[in-house]
Amino acid sequence: MASDSSISRGTFGFRFSTPDQLAMCNLFAVGQDTIRDSSYRWDGLTRTDGPLLLFQYTLEGEGVFESGKIKHQIQAGQAFMAEIPSDHRYYFPEGGDRWSFLFLLMRPDLILPNWLDAKERLGETPELPPESRPIQLLRSIWNEANGGRINEAYTSSSYVYQFVSELCRFAAVPRGDRREWPEKVRQAVDYIHANYEKMISLELLSDRLDVSKYHFLRIFTSAVGVSPSDYVNRVRIEQAIRLLRETDISVERIAEQVGYSGGSYFIKVFRKMTGRTPGSFRSEAGQLTFNRIYFD
Repeated sequence: MASDSSISRGTFGFRFSTPDQLAMCNLFAVGQDTIRDSSYRWDGLTRTDGPLLLFQYTLEGEGVFESGKIKHQIQAGQAFMAEIPSDHRYYFPEGGDRWSFLFLLMRPDLILPNWLDAKERLGETPELPPESRPIQLLRSIWNEANGGRINEAYTSSSYVYQFVSELCRFAAVPRGDRREWPEKVRQAVDYIHANYEKMISLELLSDRLDVSKYHFLRIFTSAVGVSPSDYVNRVRIEQAIRLLRETDISVERIAEQVGYSGGSYFIKVFRKMTGRTPGSFRSEAGQLTFNRIYFD
């Protein structure tokens, strides 16, 4: 990471007016700073500039973030996420050396559900590598603001949406590359692809891998971004799409072949994942014809 002397400083605010009928995100401020004074303190219940969403990422040094009665030491490579107003405080501790950080403040309009989903997955004080896409984008937003290149509402809105989307992406699949998954997770995924048409439960997978089902659920979901049961459904529906495209087998028979005990449940899962019933997908009446549907 950059040394303290090389960390640029500056806070930029944005107050663009947009027509009420347009759905746009609102960038409130982006900043980069180094704090050495213990008078630096913010209280989420007393500040008056909300409602806002705050993401603050430590570059060097250390600060303190309190959420309710829980106290966190926020170190380099760690962020905190907070809604304003809410019961939180963050400050520079007495006797500290320095606290260098980047921060982003956004209005919650349009993005609050995405923000809360990312926060639930990551926790209030997530660790993010400096080379991760959310942090790279945060740096880019600050650089663009510092260079005077965020000067209208459309650009600022796109940056807000991109940043929250990258947070959600990082939260959903924090490991990204399958080659980096734990060996137990790779074994489970290989077994699912080879046996998707059979009864596959969390208990079965954890027993085969000789791990507790709760530990397996945690490491699988953390690596892959979905639970084992959701992954099984994804594989089954992908196979069902292939059979609907390439054969004239009945929907009920396809349900059996991909591992569902009944056609009605298969139809329910298929519609949830694709937005259509198997029958309408096969007929394509009045709709686009897909060779394949990609699931995240």
